Amino acid sequence: MRYQLLINLVLMMIWVLLTGSTEILNFVFGFALSFLVLWIISPRVGSRKYFRVFPRLISFFFFFLYELFKANIEVALEVITIKHRMKPGIIKYPLDAKTDVEITFLANLITLTPGTLSLDVSHDKKVMFIHTMYVEDEKKFIQGIKLGFERRLLNIMR
Repeated sequence: MRYQLLINLVLMMIWVLLTGSTEILNFVFGFALSFLVLWIISPRVGSRKYFRVFPRLISFFFFFLYELFKANIEVALEVITIKHRMKPGIIKYPLDAKTDVEITFLANLITLTPGTLSLDVSHDKKVMFIHTMYVEDEKKFIQGIKLGFERRLLNIMR
């Protein structure tokens, strides 16, 4: 997969050099064009995993930016308003992630989002404890992370 990414980047750079334009859109177009070329010739060249994972990675990046923006607005509104909506608590979150790498990435994503903080993981790696500023519905919170961060993360890593 790294090999295909490297080829994709080299082809993008060749495109930029041939066109002579160093605008960001030219880099993006060159990357997309070389991705398409590699996708077309990939059945003969090797694995197609790169073509499944890379779009998921881009989708995850934008999903994370959206969640980060939404959480920042929520926390900022909490700080500037007089009436507080906070109902802080600790959630016992059942993990689908199994490996240390998957759990670490998930814990870091949760912690990077304002209003939530991953506290600990059980010794058997089946439960993560998460502190959140807003515990209104515990099941809804768990489903939000399950269907949001964890499912998307596992789709990329597995």
